[in-house]
Amino acid sequence: MSHLYRAPFYQIIICLSVLWAFPASALVKPSSPSPSVDPFWKNAVVYFMLTDRFANGDKHNDNNFNRQQDGATLRNFMGGDLKGVTQKIKSGYFHDLGVSVLWITPVNEQIHGYWDEDWGRSYPFHGYWPKDWTSVDPNFGTEAEMAEMIATAHQHGMRVLADVIINHTGPKTLSDVAWPNEWIRTQPTCSWTSYAGNVTCALADSLTDIRTESDDPVDLPAFLIEKWRTEGRLEKEQTELNAFFARTQLPRAPKNYIIKWLTDWVREYGIDGFRVDTAKHVEAQVWQTLKIEATTALNQWRTAHPERALDDKPFFMIGEVMHFGVNGFKNTPKGTRLYDYGDKQVDFYDYGFDSLINMGFATHANQPMEQIFSTYSHELNQGPLSGVGVLNYVVSHDDPEPYDPQHTTPYQTALKLMLAPGAVQIYYGDELARNLSYPDAIGDATWRSFMNWQDLAQPETQRLLQHWQKLGQFRQAHLAVGAGIHKKLSDKPYVFQRTLAEQGTHQADKVLVGIAMPKGEKTLHLNGLFPDGSEITDYYSNTRVEVHDNKVILNTPFSVVLLGVQSEND
Repeated sequence: MSHLYRAPFYQIIICLSVLWAFPASALVKPSSPSPSVDPFWKNAVVYFMLTDRFANGDKHNDNNFNRQQDGATLRNFMGGDLKGVTQKIKSGYFHDLGVSVLWITPVNEQIHGYWDEDWGRSYPFHGYWPKDWTSVDPNFGTEAEMAEMIATAHQHGMRVLADVIINHTGPKTLSDVAWPNEWIRTQPTCSWTSYAGNVTCALADSLTDIRTESDDPVDLPAFLIEKWRTEGRLEKEQTELNAFFARTQLPRAPKNYIIKWLTDWVREYGIDGFRVDTAKHVEAQVWQTLKIEATTALNQWRTAHPERALDDKPFFMIGEVMHFGVNGFKNTPKGTRLYDYGDKQVDFYDYGFDSLINMGFATHANQPMEQIFSTYSHELNQGPLSGVGVLNYVVSHDDPEPYDPQHTTPYQTALKLMLAPGAVQIYYGDELARNLSYPDAIGDATWRSFMNWQDLAQPETQRLLQHWQKLGQFRQAHLAVGAGIHKKLSDKPYVFQRTLAEQGTHQADKVLVGIAMPKGEKTLHLNGLFPDGSEITDYYSNTRVEVHDNKVILNTPFSVVLLGVQSEND
């Protein structure tokens, strides 16, 4: 989210056959762990972009609500929109990169005005200052364009994660009235030192905190009623809310209004999953209710549109829990998957989350590859994270400590991320070494420049993109890369294998990877991974080779080898 408060800068799948018989409000913490997450999600290549920063498909929607270009550096709207994302899907950009999931920042209607800080003003280009959860902000496009983007992604075999917020609203501004006090609090400001100091508090002056702990019924805000009346949809919205609360028997509390509004997008357009913003700042039970309602909504969409559904994979939910990470990273006690608030520990995986963003990878990426890969493989297959997912990244939109921000080792960075066990997040521009150095930008804006499409004119940028593409296509073709068990075969050159046993509808899979291999002719011993006489493919050079005497001999100009059996669909 737009975290102006981050330190140091500013500080289960639920079984519907059982749950549909009970109102969501009656649910309690599960007594047993969630079922194992689908290998697809453990291996996914997720492309994450700020909608306003990626591609400008329609310049006619660049200026709405009298928003000006008078904000601080990189804190104005810059023109990216849903139509631009759709154009890039159709062009094959994501397909060539091996992307299986698109994650876009929230496109809900944002506050119309700006927020002033000592260092300047900021507009809600990032999408994390919501005003109306039921509308698309016109700077991002129209609801029809959002529907087209989702449908186009599905047509190209990609899933869509919507970024969702329940923790807070956008701030009151000169152009935006405050939400009623029954809905939000502005005090106290979070202290970060306890459960209450993270949850029942406002994260910053710019983020008015939703009273998510409350079950007290509240009325719709007057400004929202008037807005809907002006737009000619007040009766429709009220009728739908009445039906929702009658079906679920949930109280008309602020959190449940928002759950209804968020899951409507799933019901209407078949969104495949949610990336949940500020998950640790909301009572975990809220996310469990969101998961149940989103699962119901996706099943309803699939029933209404069977020809448009990719498959029957359950609704997926991943959370942003700041300072959660693999292998005892920061607020995660070593040997557990718990989040430690200081006075209370919570297992978010027990509350509807299939995966959590791994905040530790950007730090762990400073380690040698084998140390990363072996540790992660153990944690995800035999350790505390067995059966659940994590999402690794090297750069994110609000992490003040990205890995290699100067892009001194961009090829090595790609290898560490794209070959790591667990799912991976490509942050827009990682693959093009987008500039992350803006001395005049403050805080998280530093990592939020517009996509550097112009750099594709440079041969070196093209070569780097091709490197990412090869790694992404290899991962997409082989679930074993992210979901399999890692085993080192040799140190020099560095060679390892990944193996994945058959699971559900997924066949067994296996790959072998060589790094720092000699350029030209090279021999790889296969450790019995592929039988003699079989034909395997080096995805890095696009070379097919036959196995003899438990080895293959390749002659390529590259030092990287990515071996696997190529399917008919590759």
